[in-house]
Amino acid sequence: MEKHLKVSEAQQVIIDAVSAMSVERVALAQSLGRVLAEDVCANRDQPPYDVSAMDGYALRSADVANAPVTLEIIEDIKAGDMPSKTVQAGQCARIMTGAPVPQGADAVLRVEDTQSMLPNIVQINCSVKQGNDIRYRGESMRDGEVVLSAGTEIVPGVVGMLAMVKAATLNVYRQPRVAILSTGDELEGLNDAFDANKIPDANSYALMAQVQSLGIQPVLLGIARDEPEELRRYLQMGLQYDVLLVSGGTSVGVHDYVRPMLEALGVQMKFWRVAMKPGHPMAFGSTDTTFVFGLPGNPVSSMVCFEQFVLPALRRMMGCSRLHRRTLSARLTHDVKHKHTRTEFVRVTLHQEDDDYAVTSTGAQGSGILPSMAKADGLMIVPASSQGLMAGEQVRVQLLDGTEFQEVADFRE
Repeated sequence: MEKHLKVSEAQQVIIDAVSAMSVERVALAQSLGRVLAEDVCANRDQPPYDVSAMDGYALRSADVANAPVTLEIIEDIKAGDMPSKTVQAGQCARIMTGAPVPQGADAVLRVEDTQSMLPNIVQINCSVKQGNDIRYRGESMRDGEVVLSAGTEIVPGVVGMLAMVKAATLNVYRQPRVAILSTGDELEGLNDAFDANKIPDANSYALMAQVQSLGIQPVLLGIARDEPEELRRYLQMGLQYDVLLVSGGTSVGVHDYVRPMLEALGVQMKFWRVAMKPGHPMAFGSTDTTFVFGLPGNPVSSMVCFEQFVLPALRRMMGCSRLHRRTLSARLTHDVKHKHTRTEFVRVTLHQEDDDYAVTSTGAQGSGILPSMAKADGLMIVPASSQGLMAGEQVRVQLLDGTEFQEVADFRE
């Protein structure tokens, strides 16, 4: 009898099997969502000199110790200017944010704390300490220091840093090429004629969107019917990609040909069952060049399995270190029955309640009830050992959107 792996065990099998893709060089403008494959160093001190953090006056702090006092304005300094004079006792320079601090000055006083007297005289209304509102040379980064490490995910702030160090092109990990295939005689393609006796192929497009959410554009292979030779042709096409997602046909019925056909094509299967609900008939295998995920035919099961197994694998292949969706703690608003020996993923909505999150089921949880997934903010994790949950309990919820990920999955099985 085949062993039904725990969710965490199946995840570990997959993570142990996959690794980061090869490296390619891309332009900065095309780098968002990618992962650095090299350290990036600063090419200058930033700021390149001491600069003012405020619009105001550059002055000597000793001159204003007994404020209010009046000082002579010896020059105006804008961002981009270089000072031409040295501030002496009883003097100051009018200065703008980002402008270099002149020699002799050791502090900046914001303009709101001053009062103009004559064109070249200003009254200083309060004292300041040395260094006040000055950003010192190299405060942001020092020439030659590593400012971004290999493995950094490129988000908008990172793009700004890369532009700051003039990284017009950079080395990143290649994105995996992903193919998606649905199987089954019962399916109706998106552009097929309407047939009330068929089931629309939602899986291909839901999986497509889940892959796209990671910044990868997958290829939809279409629908393979329950006929061995047709299935073989489609699977052979899919095995030309780095990752193949096969939806349906992984159960044990007499017309479920996916498993034997994959094995006939040289795919070494690692597991075929996972102790989870929904998503029990979940499979994973590989060839020398392709990782294959056999996902359940029911749309909710397929999407839940993607979140637990495919998403972490794709992120690892992209070079990411944080592989899993973020989880948080929330208060359950109602009782939840649990009779299974499997880890269960309940589709839920979240809302803020005082300083806590409250979590509520989206309704009927059947694996074919796609609205339960469409409404969901997250997946509530019910441990296999649970005898049921009571209203008011704190539960773990895995978020389904956003860009926040964490290094390890948070399962208590």
